[in-house]
Amino acid sequence: MSEEIKRVFAAKKEQDQPAFVTFLTAGFPTKDATVPLMLALEAGGADIIELGVPFSDPIADGPTIQRANTIAIENNVHYTDCLEYVRQARAQGLKAPVIFMGYYNPLIAYGEEKSVIDAREAGANGYIIVDLPPEEAIKFRDICQEHSMSYVPLIAPSTSIDRVKFLTSIADSFIYVVSKMGVTGSSAGVAISASLPELIARIRAFTPVPLAVGFGVDNRTHFEFVTSAGSDAVVVGSKIIKLVLDNADTGKGPAEVEAFCREITLHEQNPAPLGRKNNNTTQIANEQNDAEPEPVLPIPQGETAKPELKVKQPGKLPNKFGLFGGAYVPESLVDCLNELEACHAEASQDPAFWKEFEDMFGYINRPSQLYLAERLTEEMGGANIWLKREDLNHTGSHKINNAVGQILLAKRLGKKRIIAETGAGQHGVATATVCAKFGMTCDIYMGAEDVRRQELNVFRIKMLGGNVIPVTSGTQTLKDAVNEAMREWVTRLEDTHYLIGSAIGPHPFPTIVRDFQRVIGREIKSQMQELKGKLPDAVVACVGGGSNAIGTFYDFIGDDNVRLIGVEAGGHGVDTDLHSATLTKGVIGVVHGASSYIIQSKEGQLVPTHSISAGLDYNSVGPEHSHLKYTGRAEYIVADDTQALKAFKMVTQLEGIIPALESSHGLWGGMQLAKTLPKEQDVVICLSGNGAKDVQEVLLTLKDKKWADKLDWHVAQ
Repeated sequence: MSEEIKRVFAAKKEQDQPAFVTFLTAGFPTKDATVPLMLALEAGGADIIELGVPFSDPIADGPTIQRANTIAIENNVHYTDCLEYVRQARAQGLKAPVIFMGYYNPLIAYGEEKSVIDAREAGANGYIIVDLPPEEAIKFRDICQEHSMSYVPLIAPSTSIDRVKFLTSIADSFIYVVSKMGVTGSSAGVAISASLPELIARIRAFTPVPLAVGFGVDNRTHFEFVTSAGSDAVVVGSKIIKLVLDNADTGKGPAEVEAFCREITLHEQNPAPLGRKNNNTTQIANEQNDAEPEPVLPIPQGETAKPELKVKQPGKLPNKFGLFGGAYVPESLVDCLNELEACHAEASQDPAFWKEFEDMFGYINRPSQLYLAERLTEEMGGANIWLKREDLNHTGSHKINNAVGQILLAKRLGKKRIIAETGAGQHGVATATVCAKFGMTCDIYMGAEDVRRQELNVFRIKMLGGNVIPVTSGTQTLKDAVNEAMREWVTRLEDTHYLIGSAIGPHPFPTIVRDFQRVIGREIKSQMQELKGKLPDAVVACVGGGSNAIGTFYDFIGDDNVRLIGVEAGGHGVDTDLHSATLTKGVIGVVHGASSYIIQSKEGQLVPTHSISAGLDYNSVGPEHSHLKYTGRAEYIVADDTQALKAFKMVTQLEGIIPALESSHGLWGGMQLAKTLPKEQDVVICLSGNGAKDVQEVLLTLKDKKWADKLDWHVAQ
């Protein structure tokens, strides 16, 4: 089926005309609108149609296509429907090749091989998977190749020469060239990047494969500039989506779309030839670069021929934890992540870097105390309960450990601006704090629902000079804040570091965050040896994204006699839809750049989660935790909202310590464990955060008589 795409480009080359590639989100604006719109695109001159597979969290897309995805999912349109649209369009005479464009997770949920086989049967021709770079796509590319389906790689302005060589070597029909750094979106009043001809010439030096340029094309002027820059095809998406949306209520969508396509392509109007016929554009590009192209690299075969071994990449770190992790990201982020990985790998081997980190311990208030909770121990009647007092750190949580470490990396990279996501606000506060300390600008993305729940932390961030940006898309919680931070990062890679707050996201972030948080477990180990002359029998921590937990667990992974217990947020109960127990109830998938366990629908869409604690209200979890669960080295249990509030009350009243609601989940799990163990054993619970930020939320909860009665705590009545 990839042959049909090649034939389109061969025919357009013979006609001395560019190909026109259009994008349309399936199931938008209504479930039955797609097939008429596909036929209208072809009637208007579309040579190839990219059909967008709806996804709940499209991190590479701007507001227009995000909205189209949201509407399509509300219309209950998924991959199965996309297949049916292609079948119907073919039955009604559609001849243009159709390429499914979207994100990896819906294909995993459907089944990778089944998705390709069924797409071929339906009449589709290939895939552009935005967050599936070739390094992560060996299996999927092999399936596509076996079934003669095209896998279209993307190249961005940031893509290095070594990587361009690799990407051009695997292209089987054409290459999608991203014209600008950032997310999708048309821009009528903005010129296409003036450096586009240089980018195209750089790619041309290594391949004769056709190049299709997209991102930002809005009108005939843009169209002509892109073709004059040397592109073989022009891609238009967001402009078409806007036209469809503007005409959603009038029924004129197909007619308007066809008219626009005719206007931009001059379809059936005898457009002027490109003047390339019989020209060897590759030879011209080589002469312009005054250099012979290096031979292209072979396509890696099988799981053992890793693509990263084909190019020079300094400072490599292990990018997977067993099956989990990786870097499933848009092409625009690949080289920036490689740069960050190399920086961290180098810093990790540099004693001067670790001295700089440890010199900040006085500022952080490390080491944090290991405190024997005597009254809590007595109440439980079992093992000794020790609290690792990360709540006493500067800014009130463990988050400062990672914030300090990453800002030192940012300084090493020469980045002057920091962005971050936050759920409970603790990471936002820690990030704003280190930005104030190091004189860097700071933008914090926070779900609008979390802004409401964490008003005090929002104010703290602002006092520290940070800018809080409420995120109103999706569920307006942590996952949506991560989405927006990633979209922002890709637009400002040259001066911005994304200071991610948990052990989540694409490689190398989970490793970086763990390396800066493992100070928690190291200190527990040495403190227990000093206090008891032994290791603890169990270490316990709450798990959302999982940074405090992986920091607590990591140095004990090799100590088989130490139980590692993570406590997830059970919300209203794991038998309901309102929980955040990812490791307990989730399935394996890919989101936010990593393979991990995810709470999602059967179609691979992220669904709303719930926890009374904003910091645990997340659909996925750090990939190293997924590995520890999968291998059985760590145990993961659940505390629901009621149990977390009971732990909050008990620790407050028995120890005079007000814990964060996130930490209260870990406290409940650790307390219940201690009950079952003999008195000579020791359980260490990471008290990851101070509860001052949660007092207002608890007050509102206890004003509800139902909750006050359930907890037998009538202080707010």
